[in-house]
Formats: sequence, structure tokens, C-alpha cells
Amino acid sequence: MGGRREEILDAALDIADECGLEAVSMRALAERVGVTPMALYRHVKDKAALLDGMVGRLLSALLPKDAVEEQTWDERLNTLAHACRKVTQRHPWAAHLLFSRPAVTPDAVRAVDIIYLALIEAGVPDSEVPRLERLISTFVIGFATSEASGRFAPGALDPRSRRGQLPDSELPGHTRLGPWLDLPVDLTAEFEADLSDIRRLVVGAARGRGDVGTAGGRSTTEAVDHSAPHG
Repeated sequence: MGGRREEILDAALDIADECGLEAVSMRALAERVGVTPMALYRHVKDKAALLDGMVGRLLSALLPKDAVEEQTWDERLNTLAHACRKVTQRHPWAAHLLFSRPAVTPDAVRAVDIIYLALIEAGVPDSEVPRLERLISTFVIGFATSEASGRFAPGALDPRSRRGQLPDSELPGHTRLGPWLDLPVDLTAEFEADLSDIRRLVVGAARGRGDVGTAGGRSTTEAVDHSAPHG
């Protein structure tokens, strides 16, 4: 049954890629795979389960089970973040699903566990791990969703024209930052810079309890100051 379910989910992905997420229905999917709608319920119990399964299928394709086993904690976070961004770049319609569906499928739960283990290995106190996981997931999914949905796009007006709609006196922040706002945005470079900020945040959270790690838990990109006192 597992193989048949994967075929059904892949067919749903094809429909979404071709016609958009709104075109994915049990009836359309049944027609695509050549069965009656009732026959689908043996594999996906309802539309919500279908959507969750589609998210899991996307994550499974980009996160093979052995992809992160030999990586350091920061490399694991980086791998997962880039996988999420790739999903929304290849399938822009998936942005809404990633931001609106809970992590309930096996692959989605496994993705969350990758973040849990990365934070634990970095030395973050257990009590802080769930909160930081939500922060990291929200940033990564939010960035990927904003990029895929066009929120980061220039739009009809360039930055100068946008702020020109109001007097400078009403936009003191824009006026000061004008030379920077007028520069083109490299979203890939910005994403990398944001991930570096997250790594520093994780290291700071771990240092806060005074035991950032053993060699196995250290980041390859963030040096730990061993001259600092440890508890």
C-alpha cells in the first residue's frame, strides 16, 4: 500500500505543478490515477491528509534519510533550510502548505527532529530547544514563502518611487536608508546572512548555560571562545 500511496501523492504534486494547488481535489486526483474517488480513501483519508502527505513527499525527496548523519549541528540546520527553500523554488504553490500545515507526517516530524538534535548538540538547554525550533522553522518557512509568493519582488514601483509617494518628513527611516534601499537585493546572499545570524543566536543560547559543547557539538562556522568561564 505504501508504494501506491506514494504514486497517488506524486500525482497530486503533478496536478499542483501543472494547475496550481487549488486544482488538487479528490475527484481530480482520482481521474489522474484512474480510480474512483472512493478508492483513494484507502490511501489518504481526506483532503487534509492528502495535503499533509504532499508536504511529506516533498520533504522526503529533498531530505534522504542519510543526508545529515555525518554533519555538524550547523551544517544540519543549513541543509534543512536550503531544502525548504528549494521546495518553494521548485513548487511555489508549496509555500502555502509549508506555512499552514502542522508537522504531522513522518517526514515532517523527522525534519523537526533534525532541528531538535542540532540544537541539543550545539549545547542549547533542553527547555529552550522547542522555542528555538519554532523560531528557526518560522524564519526559514517565512523567508521561502515570501520569496515564492512575490512578497520580496520589486513590484510595480521601485524603492525610490515607493517612498516618493509620501513626504520625506513622514518617512524618516526610509530617507536615511535611501542609498541602501535603492541597491538590488541578492536574496541568496541575504538568506545566507540570515542563517549566519541564526547560528550566532544558537551559539549565544548555548553559551548562556555555559556549556557549548564538546568537540562533536561545536559549529564548524562559529568559533567558541574557550577563554570564557564555563559552569
